[in-house]
Amino acid sequence: MKKFLLGICAGLLVLCACGNDKTKDGSFSPGNDDTKMQTGTKQTQTEIQSGIQSQTKAEAQPETSTQAVTTPQDSQEQDAVLRILNSMTLEEKVGQMFFVRCPENGAVEDVSKYHFGGYLLFGRDFAGKTQEEVKAMTAAYQEASGIPLFIGVDEEGGSVVRVSSNDALWNHKFLSPQEIFQSQGMEGFVTDTAEKASMLALYGINVNFAPVCDVSTDAADFIYRRSLGQDANVTAEFAGMVVGEMQNYRIASVLKHFPGYGDNVDTHTGIAIDNRSYESFAETDFLPFLSGMQAGAEFILVSHNIVMCMDADLPASLSPAVHEVLRSKLLFDGIILTDDLAMEALNAYSQENRAAVLAVLAGNDMIVTTDYAGQIPAVIEAVHNKEIDISVIDNAVYRILTIKYKLGLIS
Repeated sequence: MKKFLLGICAGLLVLCACGNDKTKDGSFSPGNDDTKMQTGTKQTQTEIQSGIQSQTKAEAQPETSTQAVTTPQDSQEQDAVLRILNSMTLEEKVGQMFFVRCPENGAVEDVSKYHFGGYLLFGRDFAGKTQEEVKAMTAAYQEASGIPLFIGVDEEGGSVVRVSSNDALWNHKFLSPQEIFQSQGMEGFVTDTAEKASMLALYGINVNFAPVCDVSTDAADFIYRRSLGQDANVTAEFAGMVVGEMQNYRIASVLKHFPGYGDNVDTHTGIAIDNRSYESFAETDFLPFLSGMQAGAEFILVSHNIVMCMDADLPASLSPAVHEVLRSKLLFDGIILTDDLAMEALNAYSQENRAAVLAVLAGNDMIVTTDYAGQIPAVIEAVHNKEIDISVIDNAVYRILTIKYKLGLIS
C-alpha cells in the first residue's frame, strides 16, 4: 500500500511540476507524465484496489481535475502525434473531441465540415445493407476525413448488437455475455471475442463500445441483462479477457459505464441517484475497470449517474471529481468519453449547447452526442472566451491521436 501511495504522490508531483505546455514557438509539447500505468512497472489489480480502499471520501472529491496525458512509448510515435497536433487548427482539434452518432443524412459531408474524431454507428446504419454496402459506407467516411476516424459500434452481444443484427452481414447474432458464460464458461469469451473482432475489422470498424463492466447480480437491475451477471471478481476476469483479445485484432475497447451502474435506473429516460459508499465502489465496481485497464483498454465511458459519494451535485459525466478518481486514483491514461449527451438525465444540468463545454471542463477527452452542430461551436467559443484553456484541448487531442497511432490509423 505504501508503494502505491508513493507512486500516486510522485505522479501528481510530476504533473504539477511539468504539465503540458506550449513550446516557445507555440507548438504543443507533452510533459513528463511517468505514472506507473504508463511504464513497464505496472501495479497489480490487488495493489491498486488496496490503495483505492485506503482513500477517504474527502480524498475522492478533489476540487479540480488533473489531466494526465497518454505518453507514447517511442520517439517515432511521439513525433508522428506531435507533427499532426501542431499542424491542426482549433476547429480541427475540437472536432477530434467529438465521437458523434452518425447522422441519417449528410454523414459524408459532415465528416470534413466538422472534423470529427469518430462516428458511432447504430442498428439503423446497418439495416438492409449488404456486406459491400457497409464496407463502402465506412470507407467513404474515412476518405472524407483529414485524420482517420474512430468508427465505433455497440456490439455487446444479446440485447445490444448493431452489425450482427443484420443476418446479411453475419450468420448469427452474437450471444449475450451471460449466455456465453453459462454455456461455455470463461473460455467461451476468447472464441466469441475473436469472431466479433474479425467481423468488426471486416467492415472497417475499429472501436467496440464494450465490454460492459458493470457489476450486477440482481435480475431486477436495469443493467443486469447487459452485464455478465456475476460478482466483481468474475466480471473483472471477463473484462480483461475481452479487452486482451480485442487488442489482438487492433480493435479498441470501451469500458462502460464508469464508475459502475449498480442497481440504478435507466439514465436514457431520467436521472439516477447512486447512494452507495465510496468503499463499495472500491471493493466491487472498480475491479472490472481496473482489469480492463491492465489489459490495455483504450477508452472508458462515464455514465450520467449522480454518484453521491464522489459528487452530490453533478452527473458523473460532467463531474470533475469523478474524473479525478479515474485519472489520479485508478491511474487511467487513455481516452475518457461521455455517455450520449442527448440522454434525458442531463436536461436539468446544462443549458442549451452547454453540455459539451461542461463535459470538457470535467475532464472528458471525447464527447458522444447527436447535437454536434450546436455543441462543437459552443466548445470553440468557450476556448476563445478563455473559459476552456487551450492546454485542455491539446491534452485531449494528444491522447486521441496517440490511440489512433496505436491502432494504426495514423503514422
